[in-house]
Amino acid sequence: MAGLCNENLIYNNLINGQWTESASGDVITITSPADGSFVGKIQAISKEEVDDIVRYSKAGQSQWATVPIYEKAAILYKAAALLEERTEEISDILMMEIAKDKKSSVSEVKRTVDFLRFTADAGKSLEGIAVSGENFPGGSRNKMSYIKRIPLGTVLAISPFNYPINLSASKIAPALMGGNAVILKPATQGAISALHLVKALQDAGLPAGVMQTVTGKGSEIGDYIVTHQGIDFINFTGSTEVGRHISQISCMTPLLLELGGKDAALVLEDADLEYAADNIVEGAFSYSGQRCTAVKRIITTDKVADQLVTMLKSRIEKLSVGDPRKSAVVTPLIDQKAADFAVFLTQDALDKGAELIVGNKREGNLIYPTLLDKVTVDMEIAWKEPFSPILPIIRVKNMDEAVEIANRSEYGLQSSVFTKDINKAFLIAEKLEVGTVQINNKTERGPDHFPFLGVKASGMGTQGVRYSIEAMTRPKAVTINVTH
Repeated sequence: MAGLCNENLIYNNLINGQWTESASGDVITITSPADGSFVGKIQAISKEEVDDIVRYSKAGQSQWATVPIYEKAAILYKAAALLEERTEEISDILMMEIAKDKKSSVSEVKRTVDFLRFTADAGKSLEGIAVSGENFPGGSRNKMSYIKRIPLGTVLAISPFNYPINLSASKIAPALMGGNAVILKPATQGAISALHLVKALQDAGLPAGVMQTVTGKGSEIGDYIVTHQGIDFINFTGSTEVGRHISQISCMTPLLLELGGKDAALVLEDADLEYAADNIVEGAFSYSGQRCTAVKRIITTDKVADQLVTMLKSRIEKLSVGDPRKSAVVTPLIDQKAADFAVFLTQDALDKGAELIVGNKREGNLIYPTLLDKVTVDMEIAWKEPFSPILPIIRVKNMDEAVEIANRSEYGLQSSVFTKDINKAFLIAEKLEVGTVQINNKTERGPDHFPFLGVKASGMGTQGVRYSIEAMTRPKAVTINVTH
């Protein structure tokens, strides 16, 4: 992959079709959360370089908008094929750069391959509509409006560390099919993986200026690029704190925000507890809980809590913990700060009377899977998003109280309801203030053509292949008046 990086693993940015070093010469060293080893270096670009990238983007987009949809789709198909060929190489980088286990790393790349192909298909199926004037009172069939979707312009895609391939592609591919140019600003930890995705898109034939990247320190260029007058849309995945900041300073730039969550699993007394336990453990602890859709709390009644705790404990104790290269499920957190926060939340709960069932062990930034029972609403873990392998159980008198506590959260991403009574499931689902309710399944993203959204502090706007294309385009009406 000539140009992407040199023999010293110093990675460049894709700027106007060329892999380019920063003029400043500043670089950021990326080390592995797994063992502290060197992964590579990325460029730290300047505000002046941001200006250049935005300017190139405008030129690239004006040309890209004229490319027929089937040709846009062909490039995505080819990028998917290239990504598929490079699955092993990229998954190995993911494994070391963000400490994601090998199986999940491979799965992320393959899911992205599918996403690119599906997005190309969806883009080809988007069609304009014709509306007759006679439908509205006083109108006439002599008036006809042809409505099509056109690109917004330059999309700034800001992706997170935990899914640097998939969540970059979920922004890039729909934007491209909509005729936009894209500037990708990946999280610093995860940037190397994301740059490999961009390389596949470039190798597939994406024209210069249509796809560019910005790596660097958020403290130096973050606010600058978000408020740049050349940015026409911001698609961000990350913390609620940063999302709020972006919404405050972006000043009328359209936003699509995927933020935090405190997803609750409500376990009813008639639920299949073995099935629920399997789902919850997978949902809470895969990739060490570093997912916005991870199960982050269980709410249930005393009638089933004791039995459920026993089932959860036996499953948690069987989880493999440690090095992602050894197929561990629970791996080191992204950094020491994340581990410190996990320890704080656990200790706060224990100090306030929570019962430790299993876990509460730390080795560096590796947090062992932890189950806390009898958590109460005055504990931080009841409300804060841990982004780590900590699962609290909150006991309630009935499901009305469970719904009330679930809804009291500032977040509203997803919830799960485990029950054999479909009527109860739907009644509870109607009351939960979240974007998605999973009935008899862990909270999770996808399939990727389903709508994915959060309410309250969990986000703004709707994702999902077709939804994302529509979010990054706008209707344009051309009205025809037939004269006699």
